[in-house]
Parts: sequence; C-alpha cells; structure tokens
Amino acid sequence: MKVPTPNFWPAARTGQRWLLRARRRQAFVDGHNMVFLERGQPAPGRPTLVLIHGFASMKENWALWMQKLPADWHILVPDVPGLGESQYHPDACYRYESQAQRLSDWLSGFQTDNLHVAGSSMGGAIAAVLAHKLERSPRTVTLLNSAGIPEHADVDIDAPFKSDRDALLIPHDWAGVYRMFNSVGSGKPTLPGLAMTGLLGPDLLQRRASLRHIFDDMLADALAPARYLSPESPPLQVQWGDRDVITPTRCVDWFKTATPDAELHVFRGVGHLPMLENPGHSAKVLETFIRRHSH
Repeated sequence: MKVPTPNFWPAARTGQRWLLRARRRQAFVDGHNMVFLERGQPAPGRPTLVLIHGFASMKENWALWMQKLPADWHILVPDVPGLGESQYHPDACYRYESQAQRLSDWLSGFQTDNLHVAGSSMGGAIAAVLAHKLERSPRTVTLLNSAGIPEHADVDIDAPFKSDRDALLIPHDWAGVYRMFNSVGSGKPTLPGLAMTGLLGPDLLQRRASLRHIFDDMLADALAPARYLSPESPPLQVQWGDRDVITPTRCVDWFKTATPDAELHVFRGVGHLPMLENPGHSAKVLETFIRRHSH
C-alpha cells in the first residue's frame, strides 16, 4: 500500500498570510470561486496595486514583495482562476483574454482612481491584456519576465505558436518538480529549490490535468498581449532577469519598438522571477515607478 505524501503547504500558506498581515477573501467571477489576499484598503491618494502570479504558481509568490512594499498601500493578490486556492473548471476557457476579463470584472468592485497592475510570467501576459480591458485604465502596468511577448520583431503574432516549455512547467514526478523549481530561477540547483520541491511538490503533482488544460489554452493564443501593447498603452515598466530560461531576455528588445516609452530594467544574475530572486531591488524599482505616476 502506497503511503500518500503529506502536504504541508496549506498550513504554511496560512502562517505566511498571518505574517503578511493580509486578509484572505473570496469573490465569485465567471462561475469561479476566486480566493485573494488583501492588505490595506482604498483611500484617496493611496495606490491600489494588483499582483498577478504566473503559471503553475499562486498568490504566495508575491510574499517577499508584500514585505518590501509600503505598508500603507492597498494591495490585492489573487489566485488566478484555475490555480492556487481558486476554483478550476474542466470546461472553462483559460486563455489570457478570458482571465483578464475575469479580473476586470472582479476589480470593478473596488473604488479607486489610483490603480496599478503588475504581473509575472503568465500573470504579465494577463496584466498586459487586463490594462486594456478595464473600464478605467490603470495608472501603470509592470511586466516581470512576461509571457506572450515575441522574441523578435518579425514574429507573426497571429500565427500558431509552438512551445516545448510544458515539459518543464508541468512536472510528472518528483524529479520534474525539482527541475522546474531550479529552472525558473537562474537555472542552478539551490537549497530554496529543494525546499520548494518538498513543500509544493504534492500540490503540483495533483494538478497535472488542470495545468495541461491551462497551458494548452495559453498556447492557443500565445501572443495575445502583443496585440494590446502599443505606444498608446498606459505607462509601462518592464522588469526582466538576464538568466531566464523560460522567457528569453531577447524578448525585451520587442518593447523598444512596440512600446518605445516603456521603462526597461534587466537584472543581472536573475532568472525568471525577479520578485523572488531579487525582491528588494525589484520592489524598489516598482515603488519608484508607481510613486512617479500616482500624482
């Protein structure tokens, strides 16, 4: 008889929430029960910042940023529908545009004229679309190693897109989980990678079917964000790690033509997740950008 691997993540998640002084809340969007963290509340002159996580990830990926960002800001951190604690439906669509519309509907319930949106990887792709779906444009958009960005200027953004990243991002065994956590960083084995394997492995391995569904939906319109981003987009900041093996650093060059006014930051020695690998510097870069556009 096979003994099930214990899953310590739910308890760890709860403990982390208390440390962050964040409230666990729920909303119902497009048939999904969506769980999100909220810290602070909207107020005149106070930024409301929405943080959108990446594929096979969850809201807790933003914990280090939440510790670094100003304590008086209003911060909203959802588990994107289909992932984390939020509900998944086998018959739902999880393309970037569908996810962006869900988050737009959710955000319509918050009264603020000082909204800022940031997203990592898949979350960056969703953020890029979301910024153009909101009834009122956000003050800023920040993309961290965003998915959905062409690797060079001549890419046909409407052509079918193929990717072999699923072999890395949808683990089938413990070795795959370990490989995933060490690849989304700088590509080198680390103690945190080993720790994350043990903590999050059981949850990830239970989600193989849903992750495959979400990945395939993302791939079905993989470069959708590129159709939305333009010189007329809201003020845009781009953060990227130069050691990324998921979204190559050459993607940054695309912004130089498509969004020539974008503020570009490439972090040396950082991989796919600047908010985890270099949280102090990346959070400060974001804070400076938001403060400049909040008045």
